[in-house]
Amino acid sequence: MALYAIGDTHLALGNPSKTMEVFGAGWENYVQRLEEGFSQVSETDTVVLCGDISWALGLEQAREDFAFLDRLPGEKWIIKGNHDFWWNTVTKMNAFFAANGFHTLHILHNNCTFYGDIALCGTRGWFYEENGTPQSEKVFRRELIRLEASLKAAGEHEKYCFLHYPPLYQGYRCEEVLELLQRYQVRICCYGHLHGNSHRLAETGERDGVQYRLVSSDYVGFCPKKISD
Repeated sequence: MALYAIGDTHLALGNPSKTMEVFGAGWENYVQRLEEGFSQVSETDTVVLCGDISWALGLEQAREDFAFLDRLPGEKWIIKGNHDFWWNTVTKMNAFFAANGFHTLHILHNNCTFYGDIALCGTRGWFYEENGTPQSEKVFRRELIRLEASLKAAGEHEKYCFLHYPPLYQGYRCEEVLELLQRYQVRICCYGHLHGNSHRLAETGERDGVQYRLVSSDYVGFCPKKISD
């Protein structure tokens, strides 16, 4: 049994015009590479998908993408990314998964789940300011509430946190998110969102007692990153 994480699968099996291959050689044959990358995962393993799962605009349009993910080995826990426009209420998403027999797909949102004694917590996160442009403070504050709710749900268990947006990178620190990670003694924080040339901005390794890991698909070579045995 092992724990893995990967973000930004950006699937578009139901809408091939949105394929990520238009962004260059780094994304060539990325669906096949994802399938090959998951070959290291066993059926008893757990994989956290750190947002930007599918380009679909609704659950029905995402059906083929979810079917693809469900066929891959392991139990998958999904957090929301900024491009997951298919996202709905947890009740509707779980009902859709059940109705279609997608039994390996689960939602991590306003809750936590457990990998042995380790609590897996997370939410999308948000940039309060991106490239000098102010973003929605209302959304930002809501994401802080969701993150703390997830961390509180973990109780006294050891905590790993999974975000879509990085809480820090070169030239940027989200102090509110970093404060929550430190206050709740999060040991590992995985995040996605950064692609291509932005990989060079990633902060990885230990910062103030937290281990940060970038797990965007194109950063990890479309191969889920092992987080824990």
